[in-house]
Amino acid sequence: MVTLKVKNIKEAEESVREEIMNKCEEKLPFFEDLFKKYDKDLILEVIIDKSSALYKVSASINMKSKKILVAEEDKDAVKAITKLLSEFKKVVKKQYELERKDYEYKRKRNKKK
Repeated sequence: MVTLKVKNIKEAEESVREEIMNKCEEKLPFFEDLFKKYDKDLILEVIIDKSSALYKVSASINMKSKKILVAEEDKDAVKAITKLLSEFKKVVKKQYELERKDYEYKRKRNKKK
């Protein structure tokens, strides 16, 4: 099970807060589907920081082997969230495959051909 926590949402402008939450909730089913057989409850944290004109957005998830942390910067908060979540999906999926040792199975299968 994956739980979503968005922190410091008040640092984003009021006009984009709802859109940011929608983007995060939109990607949540991917993580729930990926981790449906995972034996640890996970918390996906998205943290938003605004410094002058830049938004610094980071996402983290604490898996069994290590904590995954990805950060993005952009002038537009929604663009930063979109880039962050797409990059985060790739990194988390790769780490999950490493934990399951999928790469060894694929390698063994390819050698037989």
